[in-house]
Amino acid sequence: MNSKTALVAANWKMYKTVSEALRFVEDLQAQTGPCEDREVVIAPPFTALSAVAGVLRQKGFALAAQNCHWEEQGAFTGEVSVGMLREVGCGYVVVGHSERRQLFGETDDMIRNKVAAVFRHGLIPIVCMGETLPQREAGQTFEVVVRHLTRAVEGISSDQAGQVVIAYEPVWAIGTGKTASPAQAQEVHGFLRERYAALFDKTIANQIRMVYGGSVKTDNVDALMAQPDIDGLLVGGASLDVASFRRIIQYQ
Repeated sequence: MNSKTALVAANWKMYKTVSEALRFVEDLQAQTGPCEDREVVIAPPFTALSAVAGVLRQKGFALAAQNCHWEEQGAFTGEVSVGMLREVGCGYVVVGHSERRQLFGETDDMIRNKVAAVFRHGLIPIVCMGETLPQREAGQTFEVVVRHLTRAVEGISSDQAGQVVIAYEPVWAIGTGKTASPAQAQEVHGFLRERYAALFDKTIANQIRMVYGGSVKTDNVDALMAQPDIDGLLVGGASLDVASFRRIIQYQ
């Protein structure tokens, strides 16, 4: 799929049993039909990955995992390797979500190792980055996101750099009902694209998709997607309801 095809990803976090996930995906595909000019990515809990993979039949729908471990195998109780995710049909892996950083202590080094592991298995990382409210209020937004970006892609090849999906998710806007304004989101996306061009080159920076996450809703999706450097969305709570997520997918 064209690397600039808009990407709209549903991150279900720790919601939906297997039966609930199947019902959601079947209803969504029936009501939406094939997606020709945008890619819809579903990231269910680990328990539902295999089942959801079996029903993602419509064109333009893909499967993602919400996390991974960077090792191929080993004594890591409760963890899941990228090879396991590839085998069940994942095309994407969300890496470095703010909840993983904050609640589970994931470091920049861990996230860099996960990005490398995702690429080793031919999958695409959706790399998350964003600032907390105190960091934004202290004027540290750019400093934080450029550190997250630089460390996450350290050591990847130019070919891999062109495949990365970057997700800007201001932590202060996740699950809070607050959303970065379209202008605020665009400002950070534009900055990240400039930094990516400096790390690699302008062609690669213009090629990659940068998606916004943080209280995306039906009433702000159109304005967000109208911004020049926003190429898609990483949707949390609003992706748990078929009607609201369908409206987000069908942004104007």
